[in-house]
Amino acid sequence: MGRIVQKYGGTSVGTVERIQAVAQRVYQTAQAGYSVVVVVSAMGKTTDGLVKLAHEISTRPCRREMDVLLSTGEQISIALLSMALQELGQPAISLTGAQVGIVTEAAHTRARILHIATDRLDRHLSEGKVVVVAGFQGISNTPDREVTTLGRGGSDTSAVALAAALRADLCEIYTDVPGILTTDPRLIPNAQLMAEITCDEMLELASLGAKVLHPRAVEIARNYGVQMVVRSSWTDEPGTRVMAPGIPPRSLQDLELGRPVDAVHFDLDQAKVALLRVEDRPGIAAYLFGELSKQRVDVDLIIQSIHDGNTNDIAFTVARQTVNRAEAVAAAYSPLLQSAGSLEQPEVMVARDVAKVSIVGAGIIGRPQVAAQMFKTLSDLGINIQMISTSEVNVSCTIPAGECDRAVAALCAAFEVNNSPIAKALASTPDAPPVRGVALDLKQARLAIRHVPDRPGMAAQIFQALADRNISVDMIIQSQRSRQVNGLITRDIAFTVAEADLALSQSTLLQVSAQLGCGEVTTDAQVAKVSIVGVGMLGRPGVAAHMFAALAQEQINIQMIATSEIRVSCVVAADQGVAALQAVHAAFGLGQRHS
Repeated sequence: MGRIVQKYGGTSVGTVERIQAVAQRVYQTAQAGYSVVVVVSAMGKTTDGLVKLAHEISTRPCRREMDVLLSTGEQISIALLSMALQELGQPAISLTGAQVGIVTEAAHTRARILHIATDRLDRHLSEGKVVVVAGFQGISNTPDREVTTLGRGGSDTSAVALAAALRADLCEIYTDVPGILTTDPRLIPNAQLMAEITCDEMLELASLGAKVLHPRAVEIARNYGVQMVVRSSWTDEPGTRVMAPGIPPRSLQDLELGRPVDAVHFDLDQAKVALLRVEDRPGIAAYLFGELSKQRVDVDLIIQSIHDGNTNDIAFTVARQTVNRAEAVAAAYSPLLQSAGSLEQPEVMVARDVAKVSIVGAGIIGRPQVAAQMFKTLSDLGINIQMISTSEVNVSCTIPAGECDRAVAALCAAFEVNNSPIAKALASTPDAPPVRGVALDLKQARLAIRHVPDRPGMAAQIFQALADRNISVDMIIQSQRSRQVNGLITRDIAFTVAEADLALSQSTLLQVSAQLGCGEVTTDAQVAKVSIVGVGMLGRPGVAAHMFAALAQEQINIQMIATSEIRVSCVVAADQGVAALQAVHAAFGLGQRHS
């Protein structure tokens, strides 16, 4: 008999009638021969109401007491749903997170799951009962066995963790939307339902603000091979299948605290081309990468730094066998990219002996110290980083090719990874669309630290300082242009953070700048980030160029560019964010129905 875990959100159990409808669906699943575990959230806006009550009592409620308070919301839901199932003649039992054996770290309001004791679950399932579990909560691994909650999206996390622990055949996430859409339907009404999406793509989209699934839930699914479906609570439509990779069984101990990095990857077949001092206006990136695409040059990493005056720098990597073609395109078109009135012409720089080293793992998400540790590991070897590109599951750096072996060995040791395959971290499927979805993040802020000494260890110290304050950094761009300041060669480093972290990030950078002898720190809160995601862009030249062209057609200037293997992100002005999303979504035909 197969096992299924079903999760129902707050709107799905918001009224007595809806709870009864959920009970009917669960009953039908059990009657089909499955053992069923159901995870539910608090009814409707119950959690919001409890938070409001707490703040009426206290301006700064104690985290421990908040966990005790908020965990009661789910207890109402599980008891009522269990009663509804019993009324249908289906044996059922409700269990809190503590009763079911969800053991977490002792971090109130944001605990991570350590392990799940399944003995009681197995016993009730063998008795033919449906087990109704309170999502979002657990019990600490301390002697006092404190009630803990998992933070935002905690019920998703509970459900997928239970599916992993039970080796369930499927985890169904029921919600108030039909599945996962190509973008936010509130901004683009013709957003279409995806039939399927990979965990890697979903991780990227979830981290970019797609709220259907929480990134922590997707991380667990990816790490433990849990197959998921996101479906509507109101219809019988198939929804969207979230495809997890087939992986060997791994220990369920420290379920959410395992190694954040799965592997170290490297690629010695890389060359870097940089254009310095190109005009900062709409259409430049589209023009350049459109020509590269016409020449069938497949571009890997792309970075565009923040502007310096009315120019900026663009750098990219290509396979070594195509670097001559890439250089020829850059050289031929660089005079056309000169800024009006500037006496300085664009300069083309080529490095033919570079390597890309990457750390890969779903555990990178939300852990800023991981990237900082990578930078420090390279710094300790005296290796200078030439380019940096980050995503939620991947941090890549280009370094001199001759340093690759030392770098890989050190990174494997630092992250306790035994393998360092040359193969790509991701494999595209031939029928995958080049772009699966488009996301917009309007709550971004950009910071830059100018004139950073160009020597090993600078990035490590900057990003470790941010990690020490638990600030997650998104896009990281190191300028290719160097300047001599007080006899030292320097470069600029820019990055984006959540808007809420801007003030703390700025004060941290000011301290670091003074300590390291860097230049001024600049900030900009009026930015937005638009991103495309898709495993189908692997090995398909021109995808990024198509995105840049869509933005250029709307006269939207790109302020920063950063890419990973399956994501291209552009920073634009905040007031152009929605227009950028609409242009890119239309450019890739994502609003069209597919039979």
